[in-house]
Formats: sequence, structure tokens, C-alpha cells
Amino acid sequence: MEIKTIGVIGAGQMGRGIAQVAAHADYSVQLFDISQESLDFGHGFIQKQMSRGIEKGKWDQARADKTLGNIQTTTQLANLKDCDLIIEAATENKEIKFKIFRDIDEIAKKDAILATNTSSISITEIAAHTKRADKVCGMHFMNPVPVMKLVEGISGLETSEETFSAVQLASEKMGKTFVKAKDMPGFAVNRILMPMINEAVYTLHEGIASVEDIDIAMKLGTNQPMGPLTLADFIGLDTCLAIMEVLFDGLGDTKYRPCPLLKQYVQAGRLGKKVGRGFYSYE
Repeated sequence: MEIKTIGVIGAGQMGRGIAQVAAHADYSVQLFDISQESLDFGHGFIQKQMSRGIEKGKWDQARADKTLGNIQTTTQLANLKDCDLIIEAATENKEIKFKIFRDIDEIAKKDAILATNTSSISITEIAAHTKRADKVCGMHFMNPVPVMKLVEGISGLETSEETFSAVQLASEKMGKTFVKAKDMPGFAVNRILMPMINEAVYTLHEGIASVEDIDIAMKLGTNQPMGPLTLADFIGLDTCLAIMEVLFDGLGDTKYRPCPLLKQYVQAGRLGKKVGRGFYSYE
């Protein structure tokens, strides 16, 4: 199946990034969000990214104009009905994703592929809320999407080889390296990453080291580009908690138990950089 038109559901941090790289790869993009305000902000953000790219010599004005011209925004889900591939990039919440997939299954053309950018939720379970389980798969982009080179591809129990090959080709056309993971809680990336972040929070919770010293130790001691608590702030502590809960519930092993301090920060609204405060304060 040849993919020419891509729909993206959600104009937040991930959705706008996916829309940008898809449009830059010459796909025709329909960017959907229920909020016009979110769409306007997302589109404006992409415009700024295009301008910065020109300033840095990454592309010229004509290329930036073409990318922006490839993106249409809409608050009407029905406008995604002719898309060849629809990528859901909504919040990491099962019930929200299930409803979205039920809705897009109704409006999408019969041969359209439905993908989810979930970082931990079962693809098989999401696909069960559609009548096209063979055409549902995971496309887990990394944040920030325009910078990070990885897409983690996940097949559900019923995902066809044709579907998986099509999303791999689309990912590679967007300039991404595609890796394959089984449909297990956390897949590959977050099965490894989130327990490390959770353990860093436990290290803080138990008074072993300060926020700053934990991050410095991991940066200088293990050559990571940023410390785990900085990374948690960047990802969003609510997202980190949601993924840990999926791991804990899905695998039933106490080593995946979310740290009480992580829960407390989320309850307090200290969700990280996106709200100005997490383990660090952001002015």
C-alpha cells in the first residue's frame, strides 16, 4: 500500500512534531485537534521551527514553504476520512485512546492504516476497539520528534505484515530509523528507560542523593546526555507515572512499582517542564 496522505490526531508536543516531519517528507498532512487554540499554537510552533531551520542553514525558504503548505489543520475528525495512514498522538490514557480508535475506525476509508504513538499501552488491546485489527499498529516516535531519529514499531497480535511494512517505509521516508518491538508492556524503549527514571526518583525519595547530584552522577558516570530527573521533567511526570503503572499492572512485578514520590509530584501538579515545575523549576 502506498501512503500519500497522513492524518495526525492531537496537536500537542508529539502530534505537531509528527505532522512536521511527515509534511517535510512530502506527505499531505491533516492535523486534527478538538481545540482550535491547540491547532493554532501547534501550527505556529511548526512555522517557528521552519524559520529556525532556515536560519541554521538546514533548508531554504522554498522548502519551508512547501512543508507548511503540506499541512492542513482541522477540528473535524471527518476530514481525515481520505487519509492513507492516521497516527493517533493523544494523551497516554487507555479510555481516551480506545474512544479515538472507535471513532476513526468509523470514518476512515477501509484500507487506511491506524497507528498509535502510545509509549506503553497494548496495541492488541487498542486494535480490539476497531473492525480492522490487521491494519492497526504502533508507531512510537521519540520526543522531540523532529530531532530524535527513532521510531519504535510495534505489531499487535493481528497486525498484518503488509501493514507493518507500510509503516516502516513511511517512518524511513520521514528520516527515521525503525526498530521492531513485541507488544508487551512498555515495549523496548520504555521497558528499559522508565524503570531507570523510577529508580532515580527512589534514590531521591530515600535521601541517597540530591536532584542535582543524581543527574550529574548519571551524566558524567554513564555518559548520558541528560540526567534521568531532567529527562523525567522533559517527558512529563504524569506520562512517566502512567507508563510505570502500565508496567506494574501488566507485568505484576514489584520492581515496576511507581515511586510514591513520583505519585506525590503528579498529585501536586508538578508535572515537569510543560507546567514550569517538576524536579526542577523552569522560569
